[in-house]
Amino acid sequence: MAATIRDIRDKTGLSLATISKYLNGGNVLPGNRRLIEEAIEELHYEVNELARGLVTNRTKTIGVLVYDIQCIFVGSMLHHLGQALHEKGYGMLICDSCNDAQIEEKNLQFLLSRKVDGILVFAVSLDGKFLKAAKKAGVPAVLLDRAFRDEEYDCVEIDNRTAMLRAVNKLIRRNHRRIAVIASDIEYTGVERMEGFNDALSDAGITVPDEYRVRGRHSFELGYRGMKGLLKLPEPPTAVVLGNYDTTLGGIMAVNESGFNCPEDISIIGFDDLLMSKVIRPRLWIVSQPMEEMSKRAVEMLLKRISHEEEGGPLRISFSASIREGDSIREL
Repeated sequence: MAATIRDIRDKTGLSLATISKYLNGGNVLPGNRRLIEEAIEELHYEVNELARGLVTNRTKTIGVLVYDIQCIFVGSMLHHLGQALHEKGYGMLICDSCNDAQIEEKNLQFLLSRKVDGILVFAVSLDGKFLKAAKKAGVPAVLLDRAFRDEEYDCVEIDNRTAMLRAVNKLIRRNHRRIAVIASDIEYTGVERMEGFNDALSDAGITVPDEYRVRGRHSFELGYRGMKGLLKLPEPPTAVVLGNYDTTLGGIMAVNESGFNCPEDISIIGFDDLLMSKVIRPRLWIVSQPMEEMSKRAVEMLLKRISHEEEGGPLRISFSASIREGDSIREL
C-alpha cells in the first residue's frame, strides 16, 4: 500500500499541518524539513499532484499548443522545452493543431479544461483572438517562434527579418545577383523572412523578377515544387534561400532529382541546423536558431508569469540567429 501523509506524521512526530505546508511548497523550519524529506525517501512517498492541485490551484502541468507535431523543428523544440520544464518540476501536455486554426481553438479549450498552469504556443493563427479564453481564465501564455500581428503576448523568437537579410548578404558578397527565395507568405516567420530578403536586395540595389519569390505555406511540398519551378525558368537563379527546415528538405530533393549540382549549378542556403544539414553533401550553409536557449527562456518567462514574479505588459525576446558555413555556395 502506498505511503500516506499520516505515515509521514507517524514517522516524524510532526503535525499534519506542518507536513502539508511543506508538501504544498510552504516554508518550514530546517530541522522539520530534514525530517520530512528523510521520511519521504524512506517511505517512498509519492505526492498526489491532483490532490495538491486542489489545495494550491496548481497542477504542475504546462500545456503546449503546436502548429504541426510532424515538423522536425517543432519536435526539437519540444525536446528542449520538456527538459527545461522537467528541471523545474513540471510536466507538459501537448496538443497538435494540424495547421488548422479551428483545431487550435478547440485544443486551447481542452488544455484549459485540464487546468494547466500555463500554455506555450506555437501558433497557427495570425492573431491572438483564440487566446482570449486563456487570458480570461487567468492562465498565462507565451508564444514561441511566431508572434501575432494584432495583439501582444509574451513571445520568444529569433529576429527573422535580420536573419534572412544576413543570409542573402552572404550570397551577395559572393557576387550572386540572380537570387531567389522560397518562403511562406502565410506564417509569421515566413512573412518576416520574406521582408528580410527584400531588404537585402534593396540595400544592394538588386532587382529580381517576381517569379524568384516563391510563396506558400512552409512545407516540404513548397520547397520541392518551388525549386523545380525555379530550375525550369529560362533564366534560373544562381542561388536560392530556403525559408525553413521543411522547405530546405524539399528544395534539396528537387535539386537532386533535377540533374543540377550544388553548388556548381545552384547555390543554396537553408534554415534550421537539424539532422538533414548534418548528413547531406555538400554541407549546407544554414541559418541556425538557438533552440535550447529559446526554450529555456520561454519556460522561465512562463513560470515567472505563473508565480507572479513577472508583472506588467507583454515581453518580447528576440534572439539572434547564427549562420553556419558550409560548401553549398559558389563564388561567382
